[in-house]
Order: sequence, then C-alpha cells, then structure tokens
Amino acid sequence: MAFGWIDEQAELRARAGLVRTLRPRPAESPLLDLASNDYLGLARHPEITEGAARAARTWGGGSTGSRLVTGTTELHAELERELAGFCGFEAALVFSSGYAANLAAVTALAPHGSLIVSDAGNHASLIDGCRLARGTTQVVAHAEPDAVRKALATHEGTAIAVSDTVFSVDGDAAPLTGLAEACREHGAGLVVDDAHGLGVLGDGGRGAPHAAGIAGAGDVVATVTLSKSLGSQGGAVLGPARVVDHLVNAARTFIFDTGLAPAAAGAALSALRLLCREPERAARARAVAGELHARLTAAGLEAVRPDAAVVSVRAPSPEDAVNWAARCRAAGLAVGCFRPPSVPDGISRLRLTARADLTGQQIERAVRLIGETRP
Repeated sequence: MAFGWIDEQAELRARAGLVRTLRPRPAESPLLDLASNDYLGLARHPEITEGAARAARTWGGGSTGSRLVTGTTELHAELERELAGFCGFEAALVFSSGYAANLAAVTALAPHGSLIVSDAGNHASLIDGCRLARGTTQVVAHAEPDAVRKALATHEGTAIAVSDTVFSVDGDAAPLTGLAEACREHGAGLVVDDAHGLGVLGDGGRGAPHAAGIAGAGDVVATVTLSKSLGSQGGAVLGPARVVDHLVNAARTFIFDTGLAPAAAGAALSALRLLCREPERAARARAVAGELHARLTAAGLEAVRPDAAVVSVRAPSPEDAVNWAARCRAAGLAVGCFRPPSVPDGISRLRLTARADLTGQQIERAVRLIGETRP
C-alpha cells in the first residue's frame, strides 16, 4: 500500500514519546508566553503592526513574483540598505525566510570541490544547506575553533566554516573571534547564522558579529531572521556587496522563490527603526535572561547559563519534557519543549525565551510555575 511505511514510523514515534502536534493559538491568549522568539516584544507593538498594514495598503497583500521578476519593491531595497547599515555590513539581501537565507548562503558559497566545516550544534537550516551544497561537509566539535582549524588544514582550495552565533537549543554563543582567526589562517570564509543574536547582542542589538568586531569584514557573511527580535517574517544575508551580487545570480532560494510579502518587509523595517531609537531593549532582553537563569538555578533546576535570550532547563527524558511543558501550559505558562531529533545532544529540555517586555512579577511567576510542575 502506498505510504504504508508512514504508519510504522508513526508507531515508532509514539513509542519513543516523540509525536509532534500542531496547536493553533487564538489571537488573544491568557498564557504567559515564554515560548515564542519575540525577544524584544515587538510582534504586537502598534508601530510594527501599523508598518505591516501600511505596507500592505501601499504594495498589496503579496509581492506578486520572485525577486528577479516583480517581487522586489522599493520597500525591499530600503529594508536591505537599513539592515546592512545597522548591522555593519556592506550589503544585504532579503529572503522569504531565515531558512531560505541559510540555504542560499551555504549552497551558493560552497561550490563543487569546496570544503564546508560545520559545527555539530548548528541549526537544521544550516545542516540542510550543507546537504544541498556541492561541496564536501566535515562536521566538527561544538564551538571549537581548533577543530575548525584542523579541518581546514586538510583541504586545499575553496572552503567555508559555518556556525550559529547563538545556538538555539541552549542559547550558548559561538567563539566568533576564534572562528574568524581560524578561517583567515587558511583563506576560508566564515558564514554565521545570527538569528538569535540580532536585536539581543552587540551595541543596541546590532548582532553577534558586530559585538565580535567581525561585521563588515570581506571574509565574513552573516544570515539573520526577521521573525525573532524584529517581530516580523523573513530573513536576510549580510556581507560584502560582491557576495550579495553572487547570491542574486546563484542562490536558488532567491531566484526561484516568491519575494517576501510587503507587509512583512514593512513590519521588519518599522521594528528596525524602533530598535534604533530604543537600543535599551537589547540590554533588557539579556537582563531578563540572566534573571530567569539565576532564579531557576536558585530553585534547584538545571538551567544553562544564557549568552543571549535563550534559557534551557534540562528534563530527565523526552516524555518528562512533554508532560512538564503540558503541566506548565495547564497552569498558564507557555514554554518550548525540545526533544530528539531537534536537539543534537539527545538531551530533552524546556526552552524558555526571555523577552524585553517581561516584568519582574511575570519572571517570578514563570519560575514558580516551572518549579511547581517539575517532574
């Protein structure tokens, strides 16, 4: 029978406690949200929603085509200029998602005969980019510049190293300065995914590459998402102008994908401008993450010290993690639940996201509920 194997896979997932389900949320929820990636609390900010509405009224509900046909508007170009300038890069190219941006950057910058050195903790979008690229991938130990250096030493020719700047599971930061040095020793490029750094790290939220002093370097490319700190949708690749020009001509997720909807571009641009006016939001998000970690560990929970706005709390098993998250939800708190295969180390955990708009009372309530519902 066609697709009969799917039933077997479903049974295996159920036995392992790894079944995933969609849970549509209402427009207004009574839950205290520590599950979303709305780090700066901008997704519902009136200035951002008005930016989206204004763009839709001006440009329409959709971009109407691929970026190279009709999908590039003056709004897209404006967003790219301001995003590149804010983050300290020469140029930017906007995509329909951060996932598409990562696929574009890795596949277009790793041609046949090249080497890709990939961190073992990288996000699935970077991993998929490595799989689709024509180069050869070597996975190295997590956050180890020396491991990258040794891998590059085995190869003669074109090479790139690929890493998250802030890893999405535990929220730990990559050693960007060390990675850049390792790459330069071997003439390799560095491609970093700053999805969880933009808006949180760096001066006024300019991102992890800016904080590390490597933004704008000719051998560094960064990808970002517009769907986390900027409260919108979409992604972008930032880097030297010649790299961006190459992506326009070679990146399949740019050439063949419909352009980002104007509403999303308008919302992201409004959020970027608000962040420029209110840079303290970035520091507040980091402070909330630090307070969450301190309170959780004081309560006897095993929480990983955050380098940005992600705080993870270890769970004994996948089943315990699922049940723990469910009990939190029943008590009025939404938290993330990461289990295999989403976690590279196989350890299940609750994943909390700090938001700049959380109050001290909300932080205290969240920690209390997590403690009361622990396995």
